[in-house]
Amino acid sequence: MADRRDSAHPAGHRAGLDKQPHEVAAMFDGVARRYDLTNTVLSGGRDAAWRRATREALGARPGDVVLDVAAGTAVSTVELAAGGVHAIACDFSQGMLRAGSARPVPKIAGDAMALPLADASVDGLVISFGLRNVADPDAALREFARVVRPGGRLVVCEFSSPTWRPFRTVYTEYLMRALPRIARAVSSNPDAYVYLAESIRAWPDQPALAARIQAAGWADVEWRDLTGGIVALHRARRPEHAPTAVA
Repeated sequence: MADRRDSAHPAGHRAGLDKQPHEVAAMFDGVARRYDLTNTVLSGGRDAAWRRATREALGARPGDVVLDVAAGTAVSTVELAAGGVHAIACDFSQGMLRAGSARPVPKIAGDAMALPLADASVDGLVISFGLRNVADPDAALREFARVVRPGGRLVVCEFSSPTWRPFRTVYTEYLMRALPRIARAVSSNPDAYVYLAESIRAWPDQPALAARIQAAGWADVEWRDLTGGIVALHRARRPEHAPTAVA
């Protein structure tokens, strides 16, 4: 069934790099109907492996409560819920949440910069390919520290900078030329993927993102490259003696 908001946000809607929240939400409403298929095609089928690596990096145990921010259609949340973990999908695009309504995980609407959760209420938090779309990523990282209990984990899975220079050049060419053409064949809103390419190019590299995570109050920040650095997994821990609320 098509997303009911597709007619309100027709193909051709895309956000700008200033990432106004209403524009980003509308853009994702517009891609919701074929979002999972498009991701699989554009990633060359690597999206499932990236989700598994994210779950493993978090290391949640049975009974842990994990928040999946920018969860989209909740396919990533289902992965996180493996092995008895209580995983909750959170996204501010209601069209995306509706597109994943059949997936058997709890879902809440919420903004990454103002999560509808109490302080220190979850054991871990994951955001996959979503931090790049937040208007103020540093504010979001501080908000994540507010809702994660002391000692809890954060994992950020995000597009990054390929580590081998010749491959980085080829990848940039793919982003700006091939990706929008492929999106036109499979996506319900191909213009949104022009924004995707631009936002990836503008995103900080691995060390720069690690520094921003640490500056937001997280400890033991480390990262691991996936697929040659196309994607990076950043992992951090909320300090045991951190204040409950982070300014």
